[in-house]
Amino acid sequence: EVQLVESGGGLVQAGGSLRLSCVASGFTFDDGAVGWFRQAPGKEREGISCISAREERRYYPDSMKGRFTISKDTGKKTVYLQMDNLKPEDAAVYYCAADELANFESMCRTPYNLDYWGKGIQVTVSS
Repeated sequence: EVQLVESGGGLVQAGGSLRLSCVASGFTFDDGAVGWFRQAPGKEREGISCISAREERRYYPDSMKGRFTISKDTGKKTVYLQMDNLKPEDAAVYYCAADELANFESMCRTPYNLDYWGKGIQVTVSS
């Protein structure tokens, strides 16, 4: 049984930083990929960054490069998203996801039909 639980969201001022955590209980990190996604009201879900489950290969869409950093601690079964220089347009519900068969790049390019999703956590950025 795989369950993903996000934490670390909340309210931050523009220009500030947050680090989100996702504990992927039951996920073995021996195949597939994990990633971070977000969805703002009225907008499509978009990938932020994804990482191979068993390797350190990472993918960032062009629009996400520079201010977001994904990392993992497989011993803790935890995936992190460091967010820096946050802007009001970053406000959204942030989700982590995992899939034992997904490629880390394709996961972020097409953030649907993935096996496991967290319930999401709100990030609000004040101007």
